[in-house]
Amino acid sequence: MREMKEIWIEKYRPRALKEVAGQKEITDRLQSYVRSKNLPHLMFAGSPGTGKTTCALALAKELFGEGWKNNFVEMNASDERGIDVVRGKIKEFARTAPIGGAGFKIIFLDEADALTNDAQSALRRTMERYSAICRFIISCNYSSKIIEPIQSRCAVFRFRQLKAEDVKRYLQHIAKLEKLDVADDALDALVHVANGDMRKAVNSLQVAAALSETITVDVVYQTTGTAHPEEVKRLLETALKGDFLEARSQLDELMITYGLSGEDVIRQIHKQFFELNIPDIEKVRLIDKTGEVEFRIVEGSNERIQLEALLAYLVLVGSTNIKR
Repeated sequence: MREMKEIWIEKYRPRALKEVAGQKEITDRLQSYVRSKNLPHLMFAGSPGTGKTTCALALAKELFGEGWKNNFVEMNASDERGIDVVRGKIKEFARTAPIGGAGFKIIFLDEADALTNDAQSALRRTMERYSAICRFIISCNYSSKIIEPIQSRCAVFRFRQLKAEDVKRYLQHIAKLEKLDVADDALDALVHVANGDMRKAVNSLQVAAALSETITVDVVYQTTGTAHPEEVKRLLETALKGDFLEARSQLDELMITYGLSGEDVIRQIHKQFFELNIPDIEKVRLIDKTGEVEFRIVEGSNERIQLEALLAYLVLVGSTNIKR
């Protein structure tokens, strides 16, 4: 059992733009701002765990040096999403002069897509009024939720999901520093679980390392609450063969062993459809049916009934292919 003194996602967060994994095109553009010692308002859009916050912090450190904390403030819009936070905290910081001879300060507004439209409209005016001494970095998961006037005032950077090799390389770097013995298939499992989210990958590695310095694929799936892909595939193949009761039993085992919710199961089933040995047209039908089941679960329908309905549909698909 390892003693964890620090969250690894913070401990190993890149300190410079060139160290950020998987976003070279973006970091190269940001470094041009560092060289010029100036930047416009920026908008970082992309999925969670792709490096938006890391890039904002690294940019501030490279622009302002040791005193970067004096001219950089991070706010999370999901904490206070109304107009008052814009008129109060944000405006108050934006209109004070930079410290230490810096030409401007930076406000990093994380999860800005949580702001109401009224708050965004107030933010637009604040960005306009104090642009001489303050720059905004707007971070969001969905750029479509940011009003057009704000988007037009920003240089937009779209962060893509990280490639498997980038995530793998970074995990190997951490494992080496922490003196962990990570099996190759366990590393692949961590990449699979992360699905392009570096934060999730690093946190999953730390949780697994808390149990043992030797990390196996079984440890990864148990600690991340994710079913082994082969077990999910076996569940689907059992249903396609027509054995509904056995498939139902396997579903029970998956949900109990890994503590999965209905949404978790649906997401993993969706990934495994493409591995099944059935005609492409049947895969299309299964994806369509899965989308319907997932929607019903999200809207509050009984997840157990919906999952069993999906298994029943798989049985019907399998019997149709056998007759052909």
